[in-house]
Amino acid sequence: MVSKQKILIVDDDENIAELISLYLTKECFETMIVGDGESALSAFGSFAPNLILLDLMLPGIDGYQVCREIRSSSTVPIIMLSAKGEVFDKVLGLELGADDYMEKPFDTKELVARVKAVLRRFKAGNAVPEETSTTKKVDYPDLTINLTNYSVVYKGSVVEMPPKELELLYFLAASPNQVFTREQLLDQIWGYEYIGDTRTVDVHIKRLREKISDHQNWRLSTVWGIGYKFEVL
Repeated sequence: MVSKQKILIVDDDENIAELISLYLTKECFETMIVGDGESALSAFGSFAPNLILLDLMLPGIDGYQVCREIRSSSTVPIIMLSAKGEVFDKVLGLELGADDYMEKPFDTKELVARVKAVLRRFKAGNAVPEETSTTKKVDYPDLTINLTNYSVVYKGSVVEMPPKELELLYFLAASPNQVFTREQLLDQIWGYEYIGDTRTVDVHIKRLREKISDHQNWRLSTVWGIGYKFEVL
């Protein structure tokens, strides 16, 4: 029997949390609801969720700090939920390592769809290809990006990164010197319009640059006024 995927719902609004849980349970997910940041950190260890739905405005430890704590030891997918719709709040959440951000009020069916999409991407990291010919991998000096097993090796060391960062890096590196607009990258990596905010791409590029520095043979380049490219020198 296949075990159900587990979703940890962190929200101090019981009505919203119960509604989310109801929809996810109908989709055969196992859920747990907690209402504050301290309980979220405790449940993360005991419940071992496959994904976390994390409200930002929590009593005690807020959602930003919860995300920061979890990201220090885990790449488990996190979707932030917030009534804060300012670009600053979205960017901060993404910079802390969130995989997605939904502004309240949201459509519950869309939330479920995003949960499934994020889990598919994350699950792909553990997939084992049946044939080596199906392996999706690009190699450059001091850099190997493997989309089949979701791994990045930079200067001989494995670099940990969330699925979307790796997918973005692979997509650019698989088409060297080709320029992509932010809108094209949103469509290719996220598969939908990310709350109409192209700064999502900028945040992920920034995080990639923090982990992988420019090389004498290649670099992540900004094409001002257009977008980005993986430039081979």
